[in-house]
Amino acid sequence: MDTLRIATRKSPLALWQAEYVAGQLSKHHPGLPVTLVEVSTTGDRVLDVPLANIGGKGLFMKELEVALLEGRADIAVHSMKDVVVQLPPEFAIGAICERDDPLDAFVSNDYEALERLPHGSRVGTCSLRRQAQLRAAFPALQVMNLRGNVNSRLRKLDSGEFDAIILAAAGLKRLQMQDRIRHTIDTTVSLPAVGQGAVGIETRNDDFTVHDLLKPLDHEPTRRCVEAERALNEQLEGGCQVPIGAFARIIGDRMILDGLVGSIDGKRMLRTRVEGASDDPSRLGRQAADELVARGAREILREVFDQSQSRQP
Repeated sequence: MDTLRIATRKSPLALWQAEYVAGQLSKHHPGLPVTLVEVSTTGDRVLDVPLANIGGKGLFMKELEVALLEGRADIAVHSMKDVVVQLPPEFAIGAICERDDPLDAFVSNDYEALERLPHGSRVGTCSLRRQAQLRAAFPALQVMNLRGNVNSRLRKLDSGEFDAIILAAAGLKRLQMQDRIRHTIDTTVSLPAVGQGAVGIETRNDDFTVHDLLKPLDHEPTRRCVEAERALNEQLEGGCQVPIGAFARIIGDRMILDGLVGSIDGKRMLRTRVEGASDDPSRLGRQAADELVARGAREILREVFDQSQSRQP
């Protein structure tokens, strides 16, 4: 092909991810021209409303997918934690790059750790998953909604609006801001989001030329882990913007998958851990989901959905 065009959001982190994919494509396909197509998404424009109240993380994908359908771009680059559970039938995830740090990061100018925050401290995050787990582990904290890109969230912290904020460690590291991380949060306190730390590449299902170009970028162990986490989410019918956590890792030929469903107020937290062969990640994800359902996960998620519907603008 003459030029491979990458659709990307305009935020610094999204541009980093797109540039990373462009570099990998150039490495594996020397001489292939690659260009970025910057797209403004609804999720980036509407920042004064909690994401769960306006449609969830799919708002970060819609306009990029339109660019693919209209032929203005050949691939779209996403954080896998932002990718909806079920893609429209026209699209596929052609590659998932090797995962970076999957953990959440504690960021504060004045305090060394979550455990050191005084009673009533203001902690910012837009993620219902993080909010639920923080409220469960630290009920004395004020957990507050915080939206915007990484730089704008850090500015709000630095201006004194928050005592601490929680961000994805991978994003800070990619933006060369790892010095802002006081510590990464253990998975027993904050289980990561589905796909957190992994970059995915979406393309049209029928674009076989592009699928072939993407094959060298696909990291099989990461893909298997993300497939297990996404299978758990799909089985729960959870979506991207609900209090669901999942984290899979491969040891030898075995996979360990942790899953979590929590109420937004943190008063009910369900956890499970399953282990099995790493060559059937979807089955393992469904098994973990079924165990959570047996313990009441659907009732919790139904309440979360009803709450989000009542807050629709």
